[in-house]
Amino acid sequence: MRNIYLIFSKELKSYFTSPIAYVVITIFLIITGYFFYNILATFSLISFQAETNPIIARQYNLLNINESVVRPLFGNISMIMLLMMPLLTMRLFAEEKKTGTIELLLTYPVKDVEVLVGKFLACVAVFGVMLFSTITYPVLLILLGEPEIGPIVTGYLGLFLLGVAFISLGIFTSSLTENQIVSATIAFGALIIFWLLSYSMLFAPPEIGRLISYISMTEHLESLAKGVLDTEDILYYVNFTLLFLFLTLRSIESRRWRG
Repeated sequence: MRNIYLIFSKELKSYFTSPIAYVVITIFLIITGYFFYNILATFSLISFQAETNPIIARQYNLLNINESVVRPLFGNISMIMLLMMPLLTMRLFAEEKKTGTIELLLTYPVKDVEVLVGKFLACVAVFGVMLFSTITYPVLLILLGEPEIGPIVTGYLGLFLLGVAFISLGIFTSSLTENQIVSATIAFGALIIFWLLSYSMLFAPPEIGRLISYISMTEHLESLAKGVLDTEDILYYVNFTLLFLFLTLRSIESRRWRG
């Protein structure tokens, strides 16, 4: 545990002694804030129109704040995370390889798994700060309206699990190369594939469609955003994360037998 803590502290410090964490978190908050403002403004405008024309509200169910604001907001946040997370993970191993410090690190009396867990937890901590910074959005909704609290809680749980899964894949791609840009590009491309799988369900046979539905990241997030706390969705993200952490560990260990 001591080695994990030392690596965790080193990596966390490196995030905040460089512009990386500040730039990523700032850009993330600017974009999410922009989307939140537009979604809320649209909802307010439609609510005002519905006062004079109730048919609008009944026809489109537009006065449900969870359906009209919370769920679209979570969907937008998840897409922005898709763009931002590879920027947090791209340096974790790629930079060590490029500077040659990975060789020095692996000769220390520290296990490969401790190196991986320390770096992983540091990135998760930065992501946690980034995601927690958006808590002001649902707080404003609670103060100004009456949203259901359950879907907000499960939605944030889904976003956190989704982000952790993004991190695990990003760390894996970082362990494959010493070029940070290549690492971020591969991670982004892989995440896009997992993200867009749900669009292929319509063109696949029912059996394959169910498999695609399970593999797709968006399907599980949508369930949690609706307030449905299903162990299948949680286990999906946990298994996804463990799989790519395992692959990363194998990638790190391969450097030893390759010399």
